[in-house]
Amino acid sequence: MKNQENKSYPGQKSEEQYRKELDADSYRVLREKGTERAFTGEYYLNKETGIYECKACGNEIFHSSNKYDSGCGWPSFTKPVKPEAIDVHMDYTHGMIREEILCANCGSHLGHRFPDGPSDQGGIRYCINSVSLDFEKEK
Repeated sequence: MKNQENKSYPGQKSEEQYRKELDADSYRVLREKGTERAFTGEYYLNKETGIYECKACGNEIFHSSNKYDSGCGWPSFTKPVKPEAIDVHMDYTHGMIREEILCANCGSHLGHRFPDGPSDQGGIRYCINSVSLDFEKEK
């Protein structure tokens, strides 16, 4: 996968390694910038407390305290665990202008960011594919 700036990431692996480690759906989303169908993702309705990690490298991306039900059909968050957890690029595909969210450690595609989140939480919605995440339940 090449991003818009051909940037290299510290945790990036070979595509062959990603193909071995990821299931087909996760590979399609994380490495080929696909998307899962709305309302079908494993974490869309998850209400447990914990950390959402990049499925490709384990980088901590979101905490459940920042997850909310936006009604869009994908897990939605108001902010990442820390700003450095993600990388943002402009995405002009499919006749739209969007901000693509990548894992800052491995460069894998996670989803998109939109300016229609809760106004009392900064107004940003991170719309993320469940198949791009693993969830570590808080003990």
